[in-house]
Parts: sequence; C-alpha cells; structure tokens
Amino acid sequence: MSLRKHVSLNINIRGTGQSPTLAINERVKLLQSQGQKVYNFGLGQSPFPVPGPVVEALRLHAHEKDYLPVKGLPALREAVAGFHKMKDNVEASPDGVMVGPGSKELMFLLQLIFYGEIIVPTPCWVSYVPQAQILGKRVSLLHTCFADKWHITAEHLAELLEGEQDLYRPRVLVLNYPGNPDGLTYTAQELHDIARVAREYEIILLSDEIYGQIHHKGGHVSVARYYPEGTIISSGLSKWCGAGGWRLGTFTFPETLDWLLEAMASVASETYTSVSAPIQYAAVEAFRGGIAIERYLWHARRILSSLGQECYEILSDAGVRIHAPEGAFYLFPDFSPFSEKLARRGICSSATLCERLLKETGVALLPGSVFERPKGELTARLSYINFNGAQALAAGETIALHQELPEEFILANCEDTVAGLERLVEWLQKD
Repeated sequence: MSLRKHVSLNINIRGTGQSPTLAINERVKLLQSQGQKVYNFGLGQSPFPVPGPVVEALRLHAHEKDYLPVKGLPALREAVAGFHKMKDNVEASPDGVMVGPGSKELMFLLQLIFYGEIIVPTPCWVSYVPQAQILGKRVSLLHTCFADKWHITAEHLAELLEGEQDLYRPRVLVLNYPGNPDGLTYTAQELHDIARVAREYEIILLSDEIYGQIHHKGGHVSVARYYPEGTIISSGLSKWCGAGGWRLGTFTFPETLDWLLEAMASVASETYTSVSAPIQYAAVEAFRGGIAIERYLWHARRILSSLGQECYEILSDAGVRIHAPEGAFYLFPDFSPFSEKLARRGICSSATLCERLLKETGVALLPGSVFERPKGELTARLSYINFNGAQALAAGETIALHQELPEEFILANCEDTVAGLERLVEWLQKD
C-alpha cells in the first residue's frame, strides 16, 4: 500500500525561500568544501570575537537554567535602558525594554501584533518585507536613489503620506542606520526632519540601530532624540558585540507605546517563552559596558573604517558608482557604468551579475534585487568581513588609537578582502 503525504501551505508562505544572506553563506561553504577558492562578501556577520569580559560572564553563568521573565532578565533590561541613556541620550526605562531571541524575531512579533501598514525604504535588509508578506501585511516600499545616498528624505516621506486618503491610519516606518546593505547613515538634521513628519502624521518609527555602535567615527545619533514618544529602538548583541549566534536582541519602547510591548510579551509567552538564561546574564556585561568594551569598539571601528575606505577606493577608482561607507561593514556598489559592457556578456540584472561573478571569479556578492531594488538595476551588496577579526584586533592593539592604520596593516590582515576586490575589478574590465 502506498501512502501519499498531503501538505497544505498558507498562501502567504508559498514561494518564500531561505533568507538570501543565509543561503549565500551555505552555498559558499559548499563550494569551499569542494576545493574552490571563494571570496565571501555575502554574509553580514561581524568578523570580530565576542569581547573577553562578555565571554567570561557567559562562562560564569553557564549553570543558570531557570526560565527567565518573558520580557527579559530585570538586570539586563536595566542595563539596556542605561545603554541607550548613555549612548543615545534618550530617556529609556527598564520597564520599556523587551529582550528577544534576536532582533529579527522581535521585528516579526511587532509586525504580527501591529494592525497597520509597514513602510520600508529600499534598499533594505532582506527580512523586513518577507516577514510582512508571511503575515499578510500591507507593505509600502519607498524607493531611494544613489544621488540621495540611498536615504529617504522628509519631503519624500511626506509626499508618500499625503498621497493617502486616510492620513492617520496605523503605520510603522522602518529606519535602519548605519544601513544594511549600504553602510551609510543619516545626519542629525535629516533625522530631525524625518521625526517632524512622523509626528505630524502620527506614524511609529521602528529604528533599527543594530549597527549604531560601529558607526565608523563613533558618532551615531538616534532618531529617538527627536521623536521619543513614537520611536522603538532596536538593538542587540549580533553586530557591535560580535555575537550573532548568541541570538539576543532588544526593543526599547517609550511609555506611550507600552500597549505594543505588553501585546508582544503576551505572544512571546506563547511562543519562545524567554531567551536563554546564560546568554541574558552575559549580555548584562555587554550592555553595562566599561573600558574593555569601549576599547574593543574603538579598535573595531578603526579597522572597519580603514578597510571600508580601502574597498571604496578600489571600486571607485575602477569606475564603479559607490559611496564611501560611514558605518557597519557594507558597501552597495552600482555597476551601471558597465551596463553596456555587461549586456554584451548577457548580464542585464543584479541576480545574473552576482551569479556570473561567483561562477567566473569566486567572488560572492548579494544582488540588489534581494534588497527590494528593481531587478534590472545593477546593484549589489558587498560585506567586507572576510578577514580574521581576532588577528586584526590583536594587530591593531599594537598601534596607538590616535594613529591611522597604515596601508600595510590592511594588506597584512585583510589580504583576502583586497584580493577579492581586485578579482572583481579585473572581471568588470574584461571586454
């Protein structure tokens, strides 16, 4: 007797594949296991180790086994609130902090709870829109352009909102800066102007500031300074603390949005219950900071700034349209100056561009289309983290922090990154 398995999928799930950032990493690992040389610019994972004091805190609390409160360990919620007060100059309260298994999960819960529209500027992180689609939410994409440094403007936002019949219906605008995939950030004036429009139309801002502490000059500004009553700050350990696999994210709400926090906590109690206890205890050490954490960040920023500038110059000198990075560890090159040459090789989309690049050179990028850009736009994300972060940090410790890193430092510690870019440029310039 034969058995048939009948599977019925929710219509919103059909066609949803694995997250592109995870898929490219698995593909790179497969190619490497087959002996191929691959320059992995695909995955956006911090190259640096978790700071020593945070690792030690995890070791000391490895025995913690009890379920913790749904919203998070009280000491951690207090530390997160203190972190945002000190770093972002906002009036954060421990009562307004929620801890989750990564900010991605918290964003999903927010979209699940919130009855309204999601507004997402593009290019954007790969999971914002798929999450909304899984939940059947209405999504409005705000397309930006190279000339505006891939930023939305207050005028652009107001134009979108004024074009709607119901000006004050529930909406969440997602801001992410320093940005994934572009590595760029907003000025204080730009954030002030966006906050003014958000307040006027009573929209909620979800400010994804996961890369805030690796602003290359240490000058991150939170939009919550200008719109405290309507901004949720998203942060976590994955990027600035090098602990992506620890899966700990935080949302910090103003008192006016405590109804959202309470609703998210209710759903969390019926799904993941609480975040791993040892991880939460260790995270207290990270968010409380101190001189060891600050030194770690100073060195990490200097390395990322120097390497990012080197990558920018290599591509810019080759004729690629590109902005110099200001934070995180990404570049978002636009290869349109090579469009005619690429078209003669049958390359007319970002997906084809990245596929051919990987096959012919071993350079792995992610196409702009997975960041919600038009398919025919020849953009891609380049994540310059394919170097040994522990080695680079150790080498950086030998150079005084007030000094710039010499070019020899990049060549000695980030050789694969530079070699991959040179391969990319050589391939672009082929006839």
